[in-house]
Amino acid sequence: MTTDVTPFHIQIPQTQIDDLRDRLTRTRWPSELPNVGWQRGVPRTYLQGLANYWASGYDWRTHEARLNEFTQYTTEIDGQNVHFLHVRSPQPDALPLLLTHGWPGSIVEFLDIIGPLTDPASHGGDPADAFHVIAPSIPGFGLSGPTRETGWDITRIAHAWAELMNRLGYERYGAQGGDTGAVISPELGRIDPDHAIGIHVNNLVTIPSGAPGELDELTQSDQQRLQLMQRWQNEMSGYIAVQTTRPQTLAYALTDSPVGQLAWIIEKFKEWTDPAAELPEDAVDRDTLLTNVSLYWLTATAGSSAQLYYEGAKDWFTPKQRSEVPTGIAVFPMDVTIRGLAERDHNVVHWSEFDRGGHFAAMETPDLLVDDVRAFFRTLWPIR
Repeated sequence: MTTDVTPFHIQIPQTQIDDLRDRLTRTRWPSELPNVGWQRGVPRTYLQGLANYWASGYDWRTHEARLNEFTQYTTEIDGQNVHFLHVRSPQPDALPLLLTHGWPGSIVEFLDIIGPLTDPASHGGDPADAFHVIAPSIPGFGLSGPTRETGWDITRIAHAWAELMNRLGYERYGAQGGDTGAVISPELGRIDPDHAIGIHVNNLVTIPSGAPGELDELTQSDQQRLQLMQRWQNEMSGYIAVQTTRPQTLAYALTDSPVGQLAWIIEKFKEWTDPAAELPEDAVDRDTLLTNVSLYWLTATAGSSAQLYYEGAKDWFTPKQRSEVPTGIAVFPMDVTIRGLAERDHNVVHWSEFDRGGHFAAMETPDLLVDDVRAFFRTLWPIR
């Protein structure tokens, strides 16, 4: 097995971009019932407008160039190609920080926080809060996809991340993640506690165990989050039912139809972003949304990214060993994190709640997330 770390530059062939535009113009649109809004899925009129802009107004090359402003590499770990951004701070003693995205996100989530994290002095911050940022694409996602074999579950990814940090020569580091990243990052702390000094997460899902009295002393905020969790299970979990059971069947539709891929992802940006946002692009810039979707489409990784749900479903409800690594938790609107349950599973030393933003915190409210990450790790680094 090679341990080489190879510089990487994104360069999507023009033929793929032309093919995307051609497919978008030839979309076969379904019928739609009148006056149902978003209740039964993404409205056709809305999606047609977004698809038309993707075909004729959106410029992939502009956003490809922005991605290429960040130094990036590939390396092989455990038989899998792993792509990652690696942006070192001008502060030589900065804390290495590994950022992990989720689904249906990607490294695009981090475009607005890398600068403030790596070079706070240039963004109105304190140079002492600087980080060296390492942001890998999860195996099966985007430029780390597709996966080549079964078995790429959360634990295996966490081991790959520990190996990546070792390969880069980082003896001590922190980790941050949301969504799937909020599962991978704590697991990284469990398997590599001698090197991970702290774990910061947003959108941490806390699942009741059913133990007697576990939910007896919930705060009003906790009760609201429990209700939101129930609503999510009843109304917003169709995607998870498919991806945990038949990811391959789904892959044919999403890999052949860019509008299908667009609808599958954009629905989540409607449902999970700040409740005050009427439309997805009211919460996240429209071009950023399409760059994220384009990364899935142009790498044909809709199916391989969904495989992570199939792998993860095997042990989602299996109790985990409590992590003793210091943990910071940021809670945004649409998060279902219940503090008592979080403290059951994690060594929570930092807790923040915010009244704006949503599931995609790094994209929606990068200022709040960056400030919270800085505040948490400020208590841990340099090692005290």
